[in-house]
Amino acid sequence: MLASRVPRSRRLPSAALLCGGIVWGLIWYPYRVIEAAGMGGVTATFITYALAFLFGLIPLWPVLRRTRPSLWLVALALAAAGTNLGYVLGALDGEVMRVLLLFYLSPLWTVLLSRLLLGERLSRVGAGVIALSLAGAVVMLWRPELGLPWPQGSAEWMGLGAGICFAGVNVMVRRTAHIAIEQKVMAVFLGVIAVAPFAAWLRGESPLSEIAAIGPETWAVLIILGGVLVVVNLVVQYGITFVSANAAIALFLFELVVAALSSWWLAGEAMGVKEWVGGAMIIAASLFSGHLEPAQVARDTSGRDREAALFK
Repeated sequence: MLASRVPRSRRLPSAALLCGGIVWGLIWYPYRVIEAAGMGGVTATFITYALAFLFGLIPLWPVLRRTRPSLWLVALALAAAGTNLGYVLGALDGEVMRVLLLFYLSPLWTVLLSRLLLGERLSRVGAGVIALSLAGAVVMLWRPELGLPWPQGSAEWMGLGAGICFAGVNVMVRRTAHIAIEQKVMAVFLGVIAVAPFAAWLRGESPLSEIAAIGPETWAVLIILGGVLVVVNLVVQYGITFVSANAAIALFLFELVVAALSSWWLAGEAMGVKEWVGGAMIIAASLFSGHLEPAQVARDTSGRDREAALFK
Protein backbone atom coordinates (compact mmCIF):
# COMPACT_ATOMS: atom_id res chain seq x y z
CA MET A 1 0.00 0.00 0.00
CA LEU A 2 1.11 3.52 -0.76
CA ALA A 3 0.68 4.72 2.82
CA SER A 4 2.07 1.67 4.61
CA ARG A 5 5.28 3.49 5.51
CA VAL A 6 5.93 7.12 6.31
CA PRO A 7 8.81 8.32 4.09
CA ARG A 8 12.08 9.23 5.81
CA SER A 9 12.19 12.61 4.07
CA ARG A 10 9.73 14.95 2.40
CA ARG A 11 11.49 14.76 -0.97
CA LEU A 12 9.39 11.99 -2.50
CA PRO A 13 6.01 13.39 -1.34
CA SER A 14 7.10 16.86 -2.46
CA ALA A 15 8.15 15.52 -5.88
CA ALA A 16 4.77 13.79 -6.12
CA LEU A 17 2.99 17.11 -5.61
CA LEU A 18 5.20 18.84 -8.19
CA CYS A 19 4.38 16.13 -10.74
CA GLY A 20 0.71 16.60 -9.94
CA GLY A 21 1.10 20.34 -10.53
CA ILE A 22 2.56 19.71 -13.99
CA VAL A 23 -0.34 17.47 -14.99
CA TRP A 24 -3.02 19.82 -13.64
CA GLY A 25 -1.34 22.77 -15.34
CA LEU A 26 -1.72 21.02 -18.71
CA ILE A 27 -4.92 19.02 -18.34
CA TRP A 28 -7.21 21.89 -19.35
CA TYR A 29 -6.00 21.62 -22.96
CA PRO A 30 -7.18 18.04 -23.73
CA TYR A 31 -10.59 19.00 -22.37
CA ARG A 32 -10.70 21.96 -24.77
CA VAL A 33 -9.79 19.59 -27.62
CA ILE A 34 -12.64 17.30 -26.57
CA GLU A 35 -15.04 20.25 -26.32
CA ALA A 36 -14.04 21.38 -29.83
CA ALA A 37 -14.96 17.88 -31.04
CA GLY A 38 -18.53 18.41 -29.82
CA MET A 39 -18.58 17.05 -26.27
CA GLY A 40 -19.49 19.28 -23.32
CA GLY A 41 -17.11 19.77 -20.41
CA VAL A 42 -19.27 18.00 -17.83
CA THR A 43 -19.85 15.00 -20.09
CA ALA A 44 -16.13 14.74 -20.83
CA THR A 45 -15.31 14.97 -17.12
CA PHE A 46 -17.89 12.29 -16.32
CA ILE A 47 -16.48 9.89 -18.93
CA THR A 48 -12.82 10.40 -17.99
CA TYR A 49 -13.51 9.88 -14.29
CA ALA A 50 -15.71 6.85 -14.99
CA LEU A 51 -12.87 5.38 -17.07
CA ALA A 52 -10.40 6.21 -14.29
CA PHE A 53 -12.64 4.39 -11.79
CA LEU A 54 -12.82 1.31 -14.04
CA PHE A 55 -9.05 1.35 -14.69
CA GLY A 56 -8.34 1.52 -10.96
CA LEU A 57 -10.94 -0.99 -9.84
CA ILE A 58 -9.06 -4.22 -10.62
CA PRO A 59 -5.51 -3.35 -9.46
CA LEU A 60 -6.79 -1.58 -6.33
CA TRP A 61 -9.48 -4.11 -5.43
CA PRO A 62 -7.47 -5.88 -2.65
CA VAL A 63 -7.44 -2.58 -0.76
CA LEU A 64 -10.88 -1.38 -1.83
CA ARG A 65 -12.69 -4.44 -0.52
CA ARG A 66 -11.65 -3.45 3.01
CA THR A 67 -13.34 -0.05 2.72
CA ARG A 68 -15.63 0.80 5.62
CA PRO A 69 -18.46 3.35 5.45
CA SER A 70 -17.22 6.80 6.44
CA LEU A 71 -18.83 10.23 6.38
CA TRP A 72 -15.34 11.66 5.81
CA LEU A 73 -15.08 9.69 2.57
CA VAL A 74 -18.46 11.03 1.45
CA ALA A 75 -17.39 14.60 2.28
CA LEU A 76 -14.09 14.04 0.46
CA ALA A 77 -15.92 12.71 -2.60
CA LEU A 78 -18.26 15.72 -2.77
CA ALA A 79 -15.44 18.23 -2.26
CA ALA A 80 -13.42 16.49 -4.98
CA ALA A 81 -16.39 16.66 -7.34
CA GLY A 82 -16.64 20.41 -6.77
CA THR A 83 -12.89 20.79 -7.28
CA ASN A 84 -12.63 18.85 -10.51
CA LEU A 85 -15.85 19.97 -12.18
CA GLY A 86 -15.27 23.60 -11.20
CA TYR A 87 -11.66 23.50 -12.40
CA VAL A 88 -12.46 21.94 -15.78
CA LEU A 89 -15.51 24.09 -16.50
CA GLY A 90 -13.79 27.28 -15.38
CA ALA A 91 -10.78 26.58 -17.61
CA LEU A 92 -13.05 25.74 -20.55
CA ASP A 93 -15.29 28.79 -20.25
CA GLY A 94 -12.83 31.48 -19.11
CA GLU A 95 -9.23 32.65 -19.27
CA VAL A 96 -7.09 29.85 -17.87
CA MET A 97 -4.75 32.01 -15.77
CA ARG A 98 -7.45 34.20 -14.19
CA VAL A 99 -9.44 31.09 -13.27
CA LEU A 100 -6.34 29.42 -11.84
CA LEU A 101 -5.32 32.46 -9.82
CA LEU A 102 -8.76 32.54 -8.23
CA PHE A 103 -8.43 28.80 -7.66
CA TYR A 104 -5.17 29.51 -5.84
CA LEU A 105 -6.84 31.63 -3.23
CA SER A 106 -6.83 28.16 -1.63
CA PRO A 107 -4.34 29.19 1.11
CA LEU A 108 -7.01 31.47 2.56
CA TRP A 109 -9.53 28.64 2.76
CA THR A 110 -6.88 26.07 3.77
CA VAL A 111 -5.81 28.15 6.78
CA LEU A 112 -9.42 28.41 7.95
CA LEU A 113 -10.30 24.76 7.32
CA SER A 114 -7.03 23.53 8.86
CA ARG A 115 -7.99 25.35 12.04
CA LEU A 116 -11.51 23.93 11.98
CA LEU A 117 -10.79 20.30 11.01
CA LEU A 118 -7.14 19.70 11.97
CA GLY A 119 -6.76 22.00 14.96
CA GLU A 120 -3.84 23.85 13.34
CA ARG A 121 -3.63 27.23 15.06
CA LEU A 122 -3.81 30.47 13.11
CA SER A 123 -0.48 32.21 13.68
CA ARG A 124 0.55 35.72 12.67
CA VAL A 125 1.92 34.24 9.46
CA GLY A 126 -1.45 32.59 8.88
CA ALA A 127 -3.22 35.91 9.34
CA GLY A 128 -0.72 37.44 6.90
CA VAL A 129 -1.50 34.70 4.37
CA ILE A 130 -5.20 35.55 4.58
CA ALA A 131 -4.56 39.29 4.21
CA LEU A 132 -2.12 38.86 1.31
CA SER A 133 -4.42 36.43 -0.52
CA LEU A 134 -7.37 38.80 -0.26
CA ALA A 135 -5.25 41.80 -1.27
CA GLY A 136 -4.00 39.94 -4.34
CA ALA A 137 -7.55 39.05 -5.33
CA VAL A 138 -8.65 42.67 -4.94
CA VAL A 139 -5.76 43.95 -7.09
CA MET A 140 -6.46 41.39 -9.81
CA LEU A 141 -10.24 41.77 -9.86
CA TRP A 142 -10.83 45.45 -9.12
CA ARG A 143 -12.21 47.51 -11.99
CA PRO A 144 -13.52 50.94 -10.96
CA GLU A 145 -16.26 50.89 -13.60
CA LEU A 146 -17.63 47.58 -12.29
CA GLY A 147 -17.74 48.44 -8.59
CA LEU A 148 -16.79 45.78 -6.04
CA PRO A 149 -13.90 43.42 -6.98
CA TRP A 150 -15.94 40.26 -7.46
CA PRO A 151 -15.11 37.52 -9.98
CA GLN A 152 -16.50 38.38 -13.40
CA GLY A 153 -18.62 35.72 -15.04
CA SER A 154 -19.46 32.14 -14.18
CA ALA A 155 -16.02 30.80 -15.15
CA GLU A 156 -14.24 32.90 -12.53
CA TRP A 157 -16.82 32.02 -9.88
CA MET A 158 -16.27 28.35 -10.70
CA GLY A 159 -12.51 28.85 -10.31
CA LEU A 160 -13.06 30.44 -6.89
CA GLY A 161 -15.48 27.71 -5.81
CA ALA A 162 -13.14 24.98 -7.04
CA GLY A 163 -10.36 26.51 -4.92
CA ILE A 164 -12.55 26.38 -1.81
CA CYS A 165 -13.38 22.74 -2.54
CA PHE A 166 -9.70 22.00 -3.20
CA ALA A 167 -8.78 23.39 0.21
CA GLY A 168 -11.41 21.07 1.67
CA VAL A 169 -9.94 18.08 -0.18
CA ASN A 170 -6.43 19.01 0.94
CA VAL A 171 -7.45 19.18 4.60
CA MET A 172 -9.74 16.14 4.54
CA VAL A 173 -7.08 13.91 2.97
CA ARG A 174 -4.89 14.66 6.00
CA ARG A 175 -7.83 14.34 8.38
CA THR A 176 -8.43 10.81 7.03
CA ALA A 177 -4.81 9.62 7.26
CA HIS A 178 -6.11 6.34 8.76
CA ILE A 179 -7.94 5.57 5.49
CA ALA A 180 -5.93 4.01 2.66
CA ILE A 181 -4.89 6.37 -0.13
CA GLU A 182 -6.31 3.98 -2.73
CA GLN A 183 -9.73 4.12 -1.06
CA LYS A 184 -9.66 7.92 -1.03
CA VAL A 185 -8.69 8.07 -4.71
CA MET A 186 -11.63 5.89 -5.70
CA ALA A 187 -13.92 8.00 -3.51
CA VAL A 188 -12.76 11.03 -5.52
CA PHE A 189 -13.69 9.31 -8.78
CA LEU A 190 -17.09 8.23 -7.43
CA GLY A 191 -17.81 11.76 -6.23
CA VAL A 192 -17.29 13.21 -9.71
CA ILE A 193 -19.29 10.38 -11.31
CA ALA A 194 -22.19 10.98 -8.89
CA VAL A 195 -22.34 14.78 -9.24
CA ALA A 196 -21.58 15.13 -12.98
CA PRO A 197 -25.04 14.06 -14.28
CA PHE A 198 -26.70 16.77 -12.17
CA ALA A 199 -24.14 19.33 -13.38
CA ALA A 200 -24.75 18.26 -17.00
CA TRP A 201 -28.48 18.81 -16.52
CA LEU A 202 -27.85 22.29 -15.10
CA ARG A 203 -25.68 23.20 -18.11
CA GLY A 204 -28.12 21.77 -20.62
CA GLU A 205 -25.74 19.11 -21.92
CA SER A 206 -27.04 15.91 -23.54
CA PRO A 207 -24.48 13.24 -22.61
CA LEU A 208 -26.02 10.37 -24.59
CA SER A 209 -26.22 12.27 -27.87
CA GLU A 210 -22.75 13.76 -27.37
CA ILE A 211 -21.24 10.33 -26.68
CA ALA A 212 -22.87 8.90 -29.82
CA ALA A 213 -21.52 11.73 -31.99
CA ILE A 214 -17.80 11.60 -31.15
CA GLY A 215 -15.22 9.76 -33.24
CA PRO A 216 -12.41 7.31 -32.37
CA GLU A 217 -9.81 10.09 -32.02
CA THR A 218 -11.85 11.73 -29.26
CA TRP A 219 -12.34 8.37 -27.55
CA ALA A 220 -8.57 7.87 -27.62
CA VAL A 221 -8.07 11.21 -25.83
CA LEU A 222 -10.74 10.30 -23.27
CA ILE A 223 -9.15 6.91 -22.56
CA ILE A 224 -5.68 8.40 -22.16
CA LEU A 225 -7.07 11.05 -19.80
CA GLY A 226 -8.76 8.34 -17.75
CA GLY A 227 -5.45 6.53 -17.30
CA VAL A 228 -3.64 9.76 -16.45
CA LEU A 229 -6.25 10.58 -13.80
CA VAL A 230 -5.69 7.26 -12.01
CA VAL A 231 -1.95 7.83 -11.79
CA VAL A 232 -2.01 11.54 -10.92
CA ASN A 233 -4.64 11.13 -8.19
CA LEU A 234 -2.67 8.32 -6.53
CA VAL A 235 0.53 10.36 -6.75
CA VAL A 236 -1.05 13.58 -5.45
CA GLN A 237 -2.87 11.96 -2.54
CA TYR A 238 0.36 10.23 -1.55
CA GLY A 239 2.03 13.64 -1.48
CA ILE A 240 -0.77 15.34 0.44
CA THR A 241 -0.81 12.57 3.04
CA PHE A 242 2.79 13.25 4.08
CA VAL A 243 3.02 17.02 3.53
CA SER A 244 1.20 19.61 5.63
CA ALA A 245 -2.02 20.98 4.17
CA ASN A 246 -0.57 24.47 3.88
CA ALA A 247 2.82 23.40 2.49
CA ALA A 248 1.08 21.30 -0.17
CA ILE A 249 -0.54 24.44 -1.58
CA ALA A 250 2.89 26.05 -1.97
CA LEU A 251 4.21 23.06 -3.92
CA PHE A 252 1.18 23.00 -6.17
CA LEU A 253 2.05 26.52 -7.31
CA PHE A 254 4.24 25.04 -10.03
CA GLU A 255 0.92 24.41 -11.76
CA LEU A 256 0.62 28.17 -12.31
CA VAL A 257 3.94 28.29 -14.15
CA VAL A 258 2.93 25.38 -16.37
CA ALA A 259 -0.54 26.83 -16.96
CA ALA A 260 0.83 30.29 -17.80
CA LEU A 261 3.20 28.88 -20.41
CA SER A 262 0.70 26.42 -21.86
CA SER A 263 -2.18 28.94 -22.05
CA TRP A 264 0.11 31.43 -23.81
CA TRP A 265 1.54 28.84 -26.21
CA LEU A 266 -1.57 26.75 -26.89
CA ALA A 267 -4.40 29.27 -26.49
CA GLY A 268 -2.73 32.64 -27.11
CA GLU A 269 -3.87 34.00 -23.74
CA ALA A 270 -1.91 36.76 -22.00
CA MET A 271 -2.33 38.60 -18.68
CA GLY A 272 -2.23 42.34 -18.03
CA VAL A 273 -0.23 44.20 -15.37
CA LYS A 274 -2.99 43.98 -12.74
CA GLU A 275 -3.29 40.22 -13.21
CA TRP A 276 0.49 39.79 -12.85
CA VAL A 277 0.65 41.94 -9.69
CA GLY A 278 -2.39 40.34 -8.09
CA GLY A 279 -1.20 36.89 -9.11
CA ALA A 280 2.23 37.54 -7.60
CA MET A 281 0.57 38.47 -4.29
CA ILE A 282 -1.52 35.29 -4.31
CA ILE A 283 1.57 33.21 -5.12
CA ALA A 284 3.50 34.92 -2.31
CA ALA A 285 0.68 34.11 0.10
CA SER A 286 0.82 30.47 -0.96
CA LEU A 287 4.59 30.36 -0.47
CA PHE A 288 4.26 31.82 3.03
CA SER A 289 1.60 29.21 3.78
CA GLY A 290 4.27 26.53 3.43
CA HIS A 291 5.89 27.80 6.65
CA LEU A 292 2.81 27.54 8.84
CA GLU A 293 2.72 25.47 12.03
CA PRO A 294 5.82 23.24 11.75
CA ALA A 295 5.33 21.92 15.28
CA GLN A 296 1.76 20.91 14.59
CA VAL A 297 2.82 19.19 11.38
CA ALA A 298 5.43 17.18 13.26
CA ARG A 299 2.79 16.03 15.74
CA ASP A 300 0.46 15.07 12.89
CA THR A 301 3.25 13.09 11.21
CA SER A 302 3.92 11.08 14.36
CA GLY A 303 0.19 10.35 14.55
CA ARG A 304 0.24 9.14 10.96
CA ASP A 305 3.07 6.78 11.88
CA ARG A 306 0.72 5.02 14.27
CA GLU A 307 -2.20 5.09 11.84
CA ALA A 308 -0.13 3.81 8.92
CA ALA A 309 0.92 0.81 11.00
CA LEU A 310 -2.66 -0.45 10.77
CA PHE A 311 -2.12 -1.19 7.06
CA LYS A 312 1.18 -3.07 7.35
